[in-house]
Amino acid sequence: MRVTSSMYYENLYGSNNSKLNKKLFDVNKQIASGLKIQYASDDVSIFAKTMQLDNEITTLEQMKKSTQSAYKVSDQSDAVLNEFTDSMNRMRTLLLQAANGTNDSTSLDAVGAELRGIEKNFKNLANTSINGEYLFSGSAVTIKPIADDGTYRGNDIERNAFVGSNNQQKYNITGSELFLGEEQVVTREISSNVPQKPNLTDTLSVNTTIEELMGTVPAGRKHNFYLRGTQSDGTAINQKIQLDSNVKVEDLLSSIGTAYGNIGSVNVVTVSINDNGHITVKDKINGSSKLDFHLVGASDFGGTDESDVSSIDALQTNGGVTDYNTAQNTAPNLYIREFNKSGYTSATGAPSIEGLVYDRTNFNVSGNSLTSNVPQILKDTNAFATPSTKLIEVASGSTLDTKQLVLHGSDVFGNTLGGANGLQINLNSTANGGSNFSLDGGVTKYTIYDMSNPRKAVDADEMTYQQLMDVINMTVTNHLPTATNDANAYDNAVGVSDLSGDTFLSSDGKISFDDLQFITTKATISLYDSNSGDFSAGKASALTFNTNNSLTIRDPKTDFFKTVNEIVTAVENHKLFPDSSSGEVRNVGIENAVSMMDDLQDHVFRTQSVAGAQSNTLSTAIERTGLLEISTKSLRSSIVDTDLAESSLQLTQLTLNYQAMLSTVSKVSQLSLVNYL
Repeated sequence: MRVTSSMYYENLYGSNNSKLNKKLFDVNKQIASGLKIQYASDDVSIFAKTMQLDNEITTLEQMKKSTQSAYKVSDQSDAVLNEFTDSMNRMRTLLLQAANGTNDSTSLDAVGAELRGIEKNFKNLANTSINGEYLFSGSAVTIKPIADDGTYRGNDIERNAFVGSNNQQKYNITGSELFLGEEQVVTREISSNVPQKPNLTDTLSVNTTIEELMGTVPAGRKHNFYLRGTQSDGTAINQKIQLDSNVKVEDLLSSIGTAYGNIGSVNVVTVSINDNGHITVKDKINGSSKLDFHLVGASDFGGTDESDVSSIDALQTNGGVTDYNTAQNTAPNLYIREFNKSGYTSATGAPSIEGLVYDRTNFNVSGNSLTSNVPQILKDTNAFATPSTKLIEVASGSTLDTKQLVLHGSDVFGNTLGGANGLQINLNSTANGGSNFSLDGGVTKYTIYDMSNPRKAVDADEMTYQQLMDVINMTVTNHLPTATNDANAYDNAVGVSDLSGDTFLSSDGKISFDDLQFITTKATISLYDSNSGDFSAGKASALTFNTNNSLTIRDPKTDFFKTVNEIVTAVENHKLFPDSSSGEVRNVGIENAVSMMDDLQDHVFRTQSVAGAQSNTLSTAIERTGLLEISTKSLRSSIVDTDLAESSLQLTQLTLNYQAMLSTVSKVSQLSLVNYL
């Protein structure tokens, strides 16, 4: 085939020109845009890697933003807790000043006023917000966490920041853990509140004889002490302790310890008596809040012994008195020594001598609310009961079958509930027809229903707190079922009663009732086991709800503002030690308040350490994310960004090639046949 000039031109100029032009265009575009590619079609491999890195950069930017926002909250929480600890240090200093015993009433009033100011500051700090969100409300960031009365209104939900792939970091401190947290390392300590002074000496000690404490009884006669309470594991105590006149208080304390489970040298509790005559019981098992204690003593100086009874009520029925001199000089000469007094109203039918009463007491009344004082605590976990908790999970013993709860009091209209019998809640197994309640001594029995599908009578060991509270609410609001054995009637009565009253478990596990009809309620409630007061074998109360029990000095569970209020009240009452004769009857006193303050400080310090650790973790995460972001962007740049030096060199080379090609084409195009002749 003959090669013509046209073919040579086409091959040399047409083909190479297009290629060089394209390369020149691409290089100029890269230099102008700063990117190696504009579209996926330019280079699929570079495009795929770039998209992957863009996704990683977006993720890292989101992580950084999330972590920085979380760090602000965590750092602010840490700063607020610093102010908390500073104020707590000041409060402790003031307490130590008040506890030295040399302050007059004016000085104590001044200290109390400053402590109230610190308490107010605590509430302000607790309600700190940032960017319109409260720090300590859990996830309920729009709700002010601490109400004026010190109750917590937030929740216990943690807030987490996204700090990495499948990696989240908690960044908030919830009010639940700060103000209502639990310290498993703390052991419970309780104390009686009636100072004990022996009748024949001025100083009470472990070496004081029982005769010196209780008085002289005829030869051969014993002194009787009636002990009630709860062991560390939730087992109820109901025991009579009989002691001779010549034994010492040390033996009484030892007998109390044995009732709580002390065996030989193995002690589960420590029982002691302090210089002010208070019996204290210290749990040696960490993390339990169930320990409880109540004691009353009885001695008969007369011809017949009326102090040895099987029912505590008989001590009053038999003519017992709490004044030692009266008992000495007036028949029947039965002396009753009280160790616990709370100022509670005794339930219908219970003794009027306060020291004899343990759990047959009326709930506290405040406006339209009734509140019990015993938290319902699960035996296995030490957690507060919830409406779905079964009674047996809290109760002493392995079964509630055949047990009976009694509710005395009045409904919201002031009508007495059930007369002398009160409301009887009979806990029975389903094999025996299930549980029921009655207001007429058992003549009319209303079946208590489990309203789940299928509806059925409640088994004693399956009954929940919600079902118990439904019965209370129906009775106290006076909305009983229209039929005794009808699930629909029962369900309707529960619904109607909820419109008039609300029976519920508070955040600290206490049964409470709110009257929804009247600002000041006429209702009263006392709820207790029907065995209460019976010291026959096996008759201990399976459940308690409101008791004339000992004061709590230390406990694994924390209620920050309740504790602070009790501490300040001790100073305002000018009480160094618990004293039922004046002021707040159940106040712990300044000496015990110092111990409570120490526990409160430890709890806040531990919580602050958590906040600090969270802030450090988030700060590290921010730094790490920043470095990863820079590294990823650098890698992306190396893949997709134009290397200007390299591209400029390539442009120069391509330009020279193009110019050379044009020169060659120009010379070739000038050739003719003459050049070859």
